[in-house]
Amino acid sequence: MTDHRKNIATVIDQVKFAMLTTVTPEGHLHACPMTTTQTDLSKNEIWFIGDKTTETVKDIEKNPQINLSYSSPDHKDFVSITGQAELVVDKAKLDELWSPVYNAFFEQGKEDPNLQLIKIVPHGAEYWLSGNSVVNVFKMTVAAIKGNKISDSLGENHSFTF
Repeated sequence: MTDHRKNIATVIDQVKFAMLTTVTPEGHLHACPMTTTQTDLSKNEIWFIGDKTTETVKDIEKNPQINLSYSSPDHKDFVSITGQAELVVDKAKLDELWSPVYNAFFEQGKEDPNLQLIKIVPHGAEYWLSGNSVVNVFKMTVAAIKGNKISDSLGENHSFTF
């Protein structure tokens, strides 16, 4: 796995929650929080468990183009992923991804008829890693006193295509 993929996977693993943005039939953007169930960027897969009755799943049925955004306020790291969502029916994959925590959302557990696996196939991504916060505060303080611009040295920013 490339360094870019590793960096993105690290942020996703730390954050775990994404804002999944879909396109409504009217062409509007709709975002909702989702729990990332599994990330395997070596296979270009990010998995979620969703509910068929939600606007998100209905939007994906009509237009699979999505954006995922992850934000780690503690580390000041961010990831934005563009891709395509697939609504998947796969009992073996559901067994692999299932956790008893999902019983709180699905009354009939794994047998709930509204349960929907969502696989995201990333096309591209951009990420921002801030580096060490203590060091960055020191850099900003020195720059403010000296009147220098330092924003380029406050971390990493990369875009790439999967």
